[in-house]
Amino acid sequence: MSQSKLLKSMVAGALVGAALSLLDRTTREHTVDNLKKAKDTVQYYATHRDELQQMIEQKMAQVQKLFETTQDNVSFIKDKIDEVKEIPVAVQDIMEETKTTFTKPIN
Repeated sequence: MSQSKLLKSMVAGALVGAALSLLDRTTREHTVDNLKKAKDTVQYYATHRDELQQMIEQKMAQVQKLFETTQDNVSFIKDKIDEVKEIPVAVQDIMEETKTTFTKPIN
């Protein structure tokens, strides 16, 4: 019950805030210009659906390429991290070989 009051209060506050901000002339003009541009864009793509579909396909291809590149980069970084994890083991082996070499009794 309290959640619905919270949501209603938030919506009411947003509406009051929007109404108060529209009292400023430049804000109101900017908002009207943006709404007109949005309306024109929607009308354009409503009549040119094939162009909208091509644009969406291009964006999807870009997203797919970005995903693949990111996936390759993550794999590369993971491999490098694995290599770095192996360095202490290699250093320890070298240290033990050196110790063994210098502590061997000379015949």
